[in-house]
Amino acid sequence: MTETAHTRTISGMLEVFADGGSRGNPGHAAYAFIVKKDDQIIKEGKGYIGTATNNVAEYTALIEALKWLSNNYAAQNLRISLDSQLVVSQLNGIFKVKDSKIRDLFFKVRELEPNFSKLIYKHIPRQQNSQADKLVNTVLDEVTLSVSRKYHGT
Repeated sequence: MTETAHTRTISGMLEVFADGGSRGNPGHAAYAFIVKKDDQIIKEGKGYIGTATNNVAEYTALIEALKWLSNNYAAQNLRISLDSQLVVSQLNGIFKVKDSKIRDLFFKVRELEPNFSKLIYKHIPRQQNSQADKLVNTVLDEVTLSVSRKYHGT
């Protein structure tokens, strides 16, 4: 669903910012999400997912956010912002999901969606997703440092 003027005014809507990234495609990959209520951060989540593509990392970020929200804010209205045009377009039914691994992740999202009253998927520029992007890069920096230390014996 695309955002319209009337959906912006839904009271009690939680805002979710999700991002995933990989260094190399595929490469070391991580996800992050931020949940806001009334413009205040109520949850930050992040994690390393091993070797994966950027698209897998993007979907993983969304799935991890929806899992946390299912346990803590079920039946709420959600506005989910991602900087992946592909993921948003697939979730909004504009693009088909062709890759089998992505299809599995797509269906996992669809399984989680009924836990909420309303979901709006919105594409945003990377600059507007900078907090989640920073968390992803923090995880990837930690992994890179850990691998470097292991390799160099420090």
